[in-house]
Amino acid sequence: MKRLDLINQIIARKEQLGITIENLAKLSGVGVRTINRLLKNEDVKLSTIEHVTNFLGLDFAGNEQVSIQALKKHRAHEKALFLASVVQGTSALEMQGLEDDSLNTIIAAYEKEFLSGSYKDTLWVA
Repeated sequence: MKRLDLINQIIARKEQLGITIENLAKLSGVGVRTINRLLKNEDVKLSTIEHVTNFLGLDFAGNEQVSIQALKKHRAHEKALFLASVVQGTSALEMQGLEDDSLNTIIAAYEKEFLSGSYKDTLWVA
């Protein structure tokens, strides 16, 4: 696969996920200017391409390694864990920490909201 084909695969995957350049940069650990250079097919380090393709679930040839659905589920789980940890941390400070079953119920509810509920538009916000 030519480099331009890989860039086109990266752009297509970015659009399929509905992720902005700014959030792609933050979540993949690459600078915004570097992402812009990559998408314009300008020179960037191979490690940059690796960070971006890994984050998007692609290999160096642009082949899908992780499905869109799996990427979304993983991201929803990450965000749900973060929110639940904030709730649990605050509750623990007040000596009212949640039991594991209750905490898992909250995590599942957050995941559902990120995947199909009112928060689905914030799934890829860093």
